[in-house]
Amino acid sequence: MSLLLFGLFVLFLFIGVPVAIAIGAATLAAMYAAGVPLLVMPQQMFSGINSFALVAIPMFILAGDVMARGAVSARLVAFAEALIGFVRGGLSVVSVLAGMFFAAISGSGAATTAAVSSTLVPELTRKGYDPASAASLIAASGTIGVVIPPSVPMIIYAVIAQESVSKLFLSGFIPGLAMGLGLMAIALVQGYRRAYPAGEKFALPTIWRTFRAAFWGLLTPVIILGGIFSGIFTPSEAAVVAVNYAILVSLFIYRDTTLRDLYHLLIRSAVTTAVIMIVIASSAALSWALSSWQVPGTIARFVLGFSTETYLILALMLVLILLTGVFIETASALIILTPILLPLAVQLGVDPVHFGIIIVMGLAIGMITPPVAINLYVASSVTGIGLERITRAILPYLSMLILVLVAVTYLPLLW
Repeated sequence: MSLLLFGLFVLFLFIGVPVAIAIGAATLAAMYAAGVPLLVMPQQMFSGINSFALVAIPMFILAGDVMARGAVSARLVAFAEALIGFVRGGLSVVSVLAGMFFAAISGSGAATTAAVSSTLVPELTRKGYDPASAASLIAASGTIGVVIPPSVPMIIYAVIAQESVSKLFLSGFIPGLAMGLGLMAIALVQGYRRAYPAGEKFALPTIWRTFRAAFWGLLTPVIILGGIFSGIFTPSEAAVVAVNYAILVSLFIYRDTTLRDLYHLLIRSAVTTAVIMIVIASSAALSWALSSWQVPGTIARFVLGFSTETYLILALMLVLILLTGVFIETASALIILTPILLPLAVQLGVDPVHFGIIIVMGLAIGMITPPVAINLYVASSVTGIGLERITRAILPYLSMLILVLVAVTYLPLLW
């Protein structure tokens, strides 16, 4: 039954069936062939999305869309440039820093890429930076959007693994910071090799002025994460607070969003949420079928029979995660892989929260590896630069992110 399920799933993907439909149809066919009552399918689908933690997903998506629509991203970029733009190639570093700032607001890699690229790529091009390299760096920085909290994929993982969202959020800071520092290092090296110009001189008045302008945007992660970690509200409640705060800032403080804009943002966020929820519902039925047929346990026994060396098995898991991220969208891949790989990771002695960071980071890298590569598509569409040029320029940043992923995977085993 498992072979039938996975065979149909691959077939449906190959002929172009959407991922959510492919998962659901393959699971339904396998259940029917196994004689499972088909009533189980809708029961498991509804059960999969009947979680209070999932309320945070549409709220964080909407909050990120509202912030990206207004002037928040431009003000964050200006503040980042005042901080670090004075070094040679510093505007590239600003791209990463702005991406990290916006990552702490949006929880979405695509939203981070869109907000920063629309603001910075024209300025980078005007100052003599290679446009394809600039767009690819911003796309790579967008992967940090799902690692630094808040993070929609972390919420999905927490629901599947029955882990604490707060613990996952807290564990995402250092890996996200490491990703950002790695990209900054590449950007600085390229800046000196290509003789990119330095920006304006370091000036405290400029930093203070841009900080004041960006203050309300910078306050967003403080409210969200401070409220979560202090215990004032749960992650789901924090998402609702984030939406209300984003609307308040955009409508009444910055005054760069109208009620008509807000209506369109609500529609777009609802569509995005619906897609994610359909994938989660279909994958819940898939997870039930895999568990019923003891597939995760069988895979774990097979792998452990092949080798009991933790380092080797983790390396194989990393390869599988990275390859899956190349072909399947992040949320879908996360929902498919977690029930299969998490039991194996636990048997190896890997903490479930640590494994959650590993799988989210690995699949985030898939956002810049074609053919899926959602961040590259967003950067290309926003900037008008050809996808082929951006893909060629992404290689050094992709290599650095993989190196950081390996370090995050193995270093905790040495502590």
